[in-house]
Amino acid sequence: MIDGWVFDITMLRIKWELLLMAVICWQRVHTDNHEAKKSLGHVTVVVVGGTGDLARKYLWQGFFQLYSDQVGKGHTFSFYGGGLSPTEKGTSVLFEILKELACPLELSAERCALVKDQFLHLSKYHQLKTSEDYEKLNQQIKQQLEQEGMVEAGRLFYLSVPAFAYADIAEKINNTSRPPSDAWLRVVLEKPFGHDLYSAQALDKKLSGQLKEEEMYRIDHYLGKQVVSKILPFRKENKKLLDPIWNKHHIERIEIVLKETLDAKGRIQFYDQYGVIRDVIQNHLTEVMTLMLMNFPANLSNSKEILQNKLNFLASLQYADNSNAVVGQYQAYNGEVQEELNKTKDHFSMTPTFAGVVIHVDSTQYEGIPIFMTSGKALDERVSYARVLFKSDVFCVQDPNNVQCKSKQIVFYLGHGNLQYPAILVSKNLFKPELVNSGDWKEVTEYKDINVLGLSLSDYYIQSPVTPREAYCELISHVFFGRKDNFISAEGLLASWAFWTPLLESLSQVFPRVYPGGVANGNLLNFQLRGHEVAYSHEAVVNVINPGAEDNFQVMQGKYRSSEMISAWAQELVERLASDLLLAAEEAIREEGQFHLALSGGSSPVALLRALAINLYTFPWRNTHIWQVDERCVPHTESGSNFRSIHDLLLQHIRIPYFNIHPMPVHLTQRLCVEEDGGPTLYEKEITKHINGSSFHYILLGVGQDGHTASLFQDTKLENDDERLVILTESPIKPHQRMSLTFTAINKARRVGVLIMGKNKHELVSQLSRIKGESPKYPITKVQPKSGTLIWYIDYDALLG
Repeated sequence: MIDGWVFDITMLRIKWELLLMAVICWQRVHTDNHEAKKSLGHVTVVVVGGTGDLARKYLWQGFFQLYSDQVGKGHTFSFYGGGLSPTEKGTSVLFEILKELACPLELSAERCALVKDQFLHLSKYHQLKTSEDYEKLNQQIKQQLEQEGMVEAGRLFYLSVPAFAYADIAEKINNTSRPPSDAWLRVVLEKPFGHDLYSAQALDKKLSGQLKEEEMYRIDHYLGKQVVSKILPFRKENKKLLDPIWNKHHIERIEIVLKETLDAKGRIQFYDQYGVIRDVIQNHLTEVMTLMLMNFPANLSNSKEILQNKLNFLASLQYADNSNAVVGQYQAYNGEVQEELNKTKDHFSMTPTFAGVVIHVDSTQYEGIPIFMTSGKALDERVSYARVLFKSDVFCVQDPNNVQCKSKQIVFYLGHGNLQYPAILVSKNLFKPELVNSGDWKEVTEYKDINVLGLSLSDYYIQSPVTPREAYCELISHVFFGRKDNFISAEGLLASWAFWTPLLESLSQVFPRVYPGGVANGNLLNFQLRGHEVAYSHEAVVNVINPGAEDNFQVMQGKYRSSEMISAWAQELVERLASDLLLAAEEAIREEGQFHLALSGGSSPVALLRALAINLYTFPWRNTHIWQVDERCVPHTESGSNFRSIHDLLLQHIRIPYFNIHPMPVHLTQRLCVEEDGGPTLYEKEITKHINGSSFHYILLGVGQDGHTASLFQDTKLENDDERLVILTESPIKPHQRMSLTFTAINKARRVGVLIMGKNKHELVSQLSRIKGESPKYPITKVQPKSGTLIWYIDYDALLG
C-alpha cells in the first residue's frame, strides 16, 4: 500500500516538473518572439517624385497596402514623399493624395480607418532638390531613430522621376543617405532604362558607380500582374501535360498583344522620344514572351537560375530588322505633337504609335514558330493577353461546333476586353489544367455568354485570382522582402536591348502607316507573315484629313507672281502635291513610257517624300526615274548628303529599278567636286542620254529664306554658262561646295513645282509677291519655264504668317 502511495507521489511530482518546464519553455519562446518582433527594426520609405502622377495613381496605394499588411508584425515605418516643391506646398498636395487612398479589401471599415490614420500620421513631405536636402533627410531619419530608441532595418527609395534624373539622385543617395552597414538599402527604378543598347549601357555604368546591383530594383509593373506572375507556376503545375506539346511540332503560333483605346495626348513629351516599341514591347511584352518560352528552371525560387534561363532565351532570338515589323501612327498624333511640343505645321513626327513584330527563335524546340507581338494606341478595344495557338489534327466532316473541332489554345488573359478580369484559360479540347495556387486562385465555373478569342467561355477551363491585387502592390511587397525574381537585372536589360536595338535603328526612317483610330481602323492595321518578312495585309492606304477648325480652310487655288498657286494647311498641301505628281507621272508614262522627276535637297521636300512613301503602292515607281536638282559635295553615305536623305526617306521604301536612280556624281576618283574630274559634264551626258530634249517631266524646288533655290545663290555666276545644264556652285554656308542644275535646265522642264512651308518663310513670301520679274537678290525669281508650267505650293503658315 505504502509502495503504491510512494509511486503515485513520485509520478505526480514528475508530471508537475514536466508541466513547470513546459510553462518556462513557453514563456521563453513567447519572450523570444516578442523580442524578435521588437528587433525587426525601422524601415524608412522615401518616394522621390511623391506628388507625381504615378505616385498618385499607384505608389501610395501600394505602400498603404504594404503598411496594412505589416502593421503589428515587428517593423516600424516612416514614409516620406519627396519632391521639388517647397515643404508647405508639397505637404498640402501629398496629403490630398493620401486622403484618397482606398481601403484594402481584407480590412473592415473600422480597422481601415484606424490603420489609415496611423499611415497618415507616419507620412511626411520633404523637399528633395539638392544634396543638402538629402543630407537633411538623412539627419532627420537618424534623429528619429535615436529619439525613439529604434534599430534601423533599412531604407527604401522609390524613384518616380524621369530617367534622366536617376544618376544624379543615385549619387545623392550614395553620398548622403545610406543607412548603416548592418541595414539594407533598396532603390526602385521605373522604366525607361535607356532608349537603346548604348544609352542603357551608359545609364547602367552611371548607376553601378553609385549603387550595388543587389540594391537596385528595376521595376516592370507587368511582372507584378497576377497572371504574368503565375506563368512559371502554371508551367510547373502542368509540366507533364505541357512538355509533350510545348514545341514546334504542336504550336502553330504565339500572340502577345497589348491594345489601348487611349491616345498619347498629355504624354507627348515622353512618348515622341520613345514610341510604342520602346514604351511597351521591348519591356512588358518581351518579359511575357520570355516567361512563356525560356527553359523551365529546376527551382522556381532560384532567381539566379531564372535569370540565366532568361538570358539564354534572349540570346536565342533571331536577328530582326524592319523586314520583320510594320509600324503605324494614329492620324491625330502629329497634330498633338505640333501642339504639345510647339512644333510648326510643317513638322512631321515619325514616332510609331502602333507596331506589329514577328519574332523567331533559333532553337530546336521552337524553330519555325512565329511569335506575333503587337501593341498600339487609338485602337478598337483595350485588352492584353498572350495566346498559344496549337495546331489542329482534327478534320470535322460534320458538327463544326463540336468541342474537338474548335481551336486548341492556352490564353494568359491579363485583363479588360470581353472578359474584364485576369485569368488563365485552357481550351477544353486540350487538357484540364491543375490549379496554379489553390489558396489564392480559384476555378471559374459560372460563365458569361461571351466569346474570348474565338471560343465561348464554356469551351475553356478557367482559373482566376480569388482577390484582384494591383501590380504595384505586389511588387512593392517584393521590394520590402528583398525578392528580386520579379525585377529586371542589368544583364537581362542589356540582353533585351541588344535584340531590339537593331530593329529600332532600321525602323528609324520607316514612315508609319497613318490610321484614323478606333473602330474606323477596320482592316488597315492587319499584318501578315510572308516567309520571314512582315507586311500589311492590305496595300491600299487611306488618306484621312484632320478634323477641327482647320477644315474651314479648303485647298485654295489662286495666282502668285503671275503663276498658278495652291494653298492649304501643311498636311493637305503635301497630299495635294503628291496627288499632282501622281497625275503628272501617269500622263508622262502614257505618252512616253517613263517619268523623269528631279528632287531638290534641304528641308522642303521632306514632308513630300513622307507622303510619297506612304502612297508607294499606287505610284508607278517602276517607270519613274529619280534625279537630283542639287547636291552637297559630301559622300553619299554621309547624313549631310541630299541623296542620302532621298534614299532614307523614300528610295529604301519603294520598289524602283536600280538603273532608274541617278545621284549626282560629286565623289569621283576619291575626290569631292573637283572641276578636273568633270562631274557636272558626266551628269549632263546622263540627262541628255535618258531625257528627251533634256526636258524633265517635273522638277520640285524649295526656297531658302535668302531666296536661293536648288544650289543657285545670289552670288552664283551664270553669265558664261547659258547652255550648261549642271554646274559647280559655292554656298555661303557649310558645306560650301555644291553641284546644281542650272536655270537653263530648270526652265526647260515641262512642270516646275515650288514648295514653301512654315511661318519662317512668311516674310520671304511677302517680299517675293511685291517683286515684278527677276531680282538678283532672289534667285528663285529666275525660275520661268519657257514652255512649261510653274506652280507655287504655299501653306497657310507661310502665306498668312
